[in-house]
Amino acid sequence: MNFTTTFRGNLSLLPHCSSCCDIRFQPILASLHVTRPVRCRLGNFSSYKVSRKKRELICRVTDTQTEPDSNNDKEKEVHDGQENQPATASDQEDDKSQPDSQLDSQPQVENQINGNDVADTKGGVQQDDGNGEVASGSPLPGVKPQQLDEYIRIPKETIDILKDQVFGFDTFFVTNQEPYEGGVLFKGNLRGQAAKTYEKISTRMKNKFGDQYKLFLLVNPEDDKPVAVVVPRKTLQPETTAVPEWFAAGAFGLVTVFTLLLRNVPALQSNLLSTFDNLNLLTNGLPGALVTALVIGVHELGHILAAKSTGVELGVPYFVPSWQIGSFGAITRIRNIVSKREDLLKVAAAGPLAGFSLGFVLFLVGFIFPPSDGIGIVVDASVFHESFLAGGFAKLLLGDVLKDGTPISVNPLVIWAWAGLLINAINSIPAGELDGGRIAFALWGRKASTRLTGVSIVLLGLSSLFSDVTFYWVVLVFFLQRGPIAPLSEEITDPDDKYIALGVLVLFLGLLVCLPYPFPFSDQAVSNF
Repeated sequence: MNFTTTFRGNLSLLPHCSSCCDIRFQPILASLHVTRPVRCRLGNFSSYKVSRKKRELICRVTDTQTEPDSNNDKEKEVHDGQENQPATASDQEDDKSQPDSQLDSQPQVENQINGNDVADTKGGVQQDDGNGEVASGSPLPGVKPQQLDEYIRIPKETIDILKDQVFGFDTFFVTNQEPYEGGVLFKGNLRGQAAKTYEKISTRMKNKFGDQYKLFLLVNPEDDKPVAVVVPRKTLQPETTAVPEWFAAGAFGLVTVFTLLLRNVPALQSNLLSTFDNLNLLTNGLPGALVTALVIGVHELGHILAAKSTGVELGVPYFVPSWQIGSFGAITRIRNIVSKREDLLKVAAAGPLAGFSLGFVLFLVGFIFPPSDGIGIVVDASVFHESFLAGGFAKLLLGDVLKDGTPISVNPLVIWAWAGLLINAINSIPAGELDGGRIAFALWGRKASTRLTGVSIVLLGLSSLFSDVTFYWVVLVFFLQRGPIAPLSEEITDPDDKYIALGVLVLFLGLLVCLPYPFPFSDQAVSNF
């Protein structure tokens, strides 16, 4: 129970107790020096006089101490049982014996406990100084602050400075504050543009406290209004893993090389157990593995270059093996806090754009140039129905040669590049922490991206009933990449229009690669179309 809500103004006679004798304040009340014997009952709290020396001592006491819930429950039971008891005659006589002048000279208990009554009530600010946990729907999803000792938590004096000197009418006018783990969540009215406001508040906070605290300017998912969150930087330290990153990433990389080679040797795919008896056949899959790996590598290089230009720190990429298409790409963690949505969009979109660009070039080259041995790979024309983009380009470039039910010889580069396009496409699905999920977050915000994640996982789950590739992928997304995305420093400002166009282009290209081609490959279909 907040002490400030219990005592307002000078201490006066109360008609009944308002849980003012909470057990957590008994040590404070017991230490008071009273000039005359006064009895304190739950039914009628008598006035008393406090010495100046004790008052100065109590003024330094903060109201952040809490007792176990069990004690509070017992206190409430006692209060409920005794609240309705009538005051005794002796109590009433003691109350009447107090002169009015003595009441006027009472020190304000609210000031004694909080030490700053003006800061607590200025501008109608409401606050909760308890150290309770924030319920679901917290504006900082994905962040799990460490269990902190009391000396690491933000003290009340610092909160008052943040509220009165760091925030202000020209930036973010605070109307309410709530505890958030080791930090504080401030609710209020945002003044001006979010980006400029964040810079002003950050500069003021750094001038006051250095790099001790971290500011987040976010959107509250409960009411879609701006909130400011300040937490100690010590709570945002990256988690350490039991196995070194490079060791784990290297192990995944070796397995991925094996599956890339295996995928391009059809003779071994029919009997996986025979692979270890015919390891020499894996060399036949080397050209296809190199092409697909090149597309994946360019994809990751795009992320790296964009991250360096925006100040984003990326972790070691974990390549995910797949015996169906060779690899599902790589999972790359973001190690630091991204500044804004535009920076996240640049990093997330750079990889698929680079991968799609190279994949399309190689795909077209495969159709234009004949196979080197004159035979190439013989496939059924119906295979191009599996992708709207691949089927559309195949029909455009091959024309009447492409007919359903008719085998066709194509350059192996077409199949290898197609695998690279598919890997980029599945990473562009707007779900969780995939590239597509981060793009959706940067484009439309956290709430919209969360909904898209749910829809995407449901659609992938339905598709997995008909495709083992989709089943494998939806399991990986659900357990490893479903999010949530870690908070950005400032999540309110929308990206620039040109970067929005690039993000939408990535999502659209991924959709074209994944959707099937619905039109039949025949002369009649072309004329009707």
